[in-house]
Amino acid sequence: MDLLEYQAKELFHRVGIPILPSQPIANLSEIKRLQIPYPVVLKSQVRSGGRGKAGGIRFVENTIDAIAAAQAIFSLPILGEYPEVILAEARYNTQAEFFLCVLFDYQLQCPVLLGSSQGGIEVENLLSHIEKVVLDGEFSPFYARRLAIKMGLEGKLIHAVSSIIEKMYQLFREKDLDWIEINPLAVSPTGEVMALDGKIAVNDSALPRHQDLLDLLTSQQSKASSMTLTSGKAEPWPPILQHLRSTSSKGEVGIISNSWGLALTTWDLLVKQKGKPDCAFVMLEKKPEKSIIEQFSLALAQAMQLTHLQVILINILGSPETAEAIAQAIADYYEPYSKQKNEDRLPRPTGANTSERQGRRQNQTRSLSVTEPLPLVVRLVGGDIDAIKQHLSGLTIYWQEDLETAITQTLLSTSAKQ
Repeated sequence: MDLLEYQAKELFHRVGIPILPSQPIANLSEIKRLQIPYPVVLKSQVRSGGRGKAGGIRFVENTIDAIAAAQAIFSLPILGEYPEVILAEARYNTQAEFFLCVLFDYQLQCPVLLGSSQGGIEVENLLSHIEKVVLDGEFSPFYARRLAIKMGLEGKLIHAVSSIIEKMYQLFREKDLDWIEINPLAVSPTGEVMALDGKIAVNDSALPRHQDLLDLLTSQQSKASSMTLTSGKAEPWPPILQHLRSTSSKGEVGIISNSWGLALTTWDLLVKQKGKPDCAFVMLEKKPEKSIIEQFSLALAQAMQLTHLQVILINILGSPETAEAIAQAIADYYEPYSKQKNEDRLPRPTGANTSERQGRRQNQTRSLSVTEPLPLVVRLVGGDIDAIKQHLSGLTIYWQEDLETAITQTLLSTSAKQ
């Protein structure tokens, strides 16, 4: 999951990377209560790049101009994404701009440091000055200093920039990030450095290990979105579950996941692809394995009762044992319908007493008759579940191993119902 700029800067602040005074704005009325003195810059909080060239970054001198600019930014899609939050930030006197990045290179199978002495929005110029340092051993300040020198920095800037790189790597390792980027890292005329923009990509699989990241995503992203976070204590939701619920019109997709991070990521991707999520049941993994399966069975039963849903998307990451247990729980839920399908596949009887046997078979089929369950899109990673897949092959269940394919299949399932 990619964090928004204001979320990334919250993590920057925690490790001592310098950031400017800022304030997230979720609606126009908050502009009148701005705590930052003018002039300020207003930034569209979207995950795509190119905000400046698209008109998503605007400088304002007073409250009247800020309200007009904020209204324009909220109404401006950037690569199809509308901002739900605007970041108001103090202005900074910039003399130079650098680019810094720490990422994991899957081809080299190790982290690398990237830096450019020409940061900012001119990508071609940035890339033409890019420098790279491969971490072929345990990290030490030597690698950060080496990158700063390769970037052509001198004097006090070497120490200032290498110190920022060290803190970026600290976040990269401690939070299991896919990458962390600062562009630009601005330098003032007095030589002070400031992170004016930041991007962080969190590894979805690692989210359950980092409660602070889940809290960050839950407390900030959910406030700006059209969902209500609920503890599950109110009816009709089972008290063993937590859930997200849309505050707008009823949607088409129900989500079942085993962490807040996965639920928010799934919800966000569905919205980006013009999907209409309605609710998400979130299971808590702090309980024993048996309780997780109990939660899942409850969530599936509850989702199936929501008649306005068209498909249920199950996105669960965990151990192979968890995947196998969830798959078995799906098989158990679908067992009555699976039996009915198998009965329908039996060859028609012939010969004597045919009518009598057909009558008995029809009575048995009626006794097993159940309302056809909603289609399922299931993303489980790991575990030996091939036998279960084969057993359920006659049902409308789509098994996927990556989230993007699961999202695509979910959208196809909703369109097929229309």
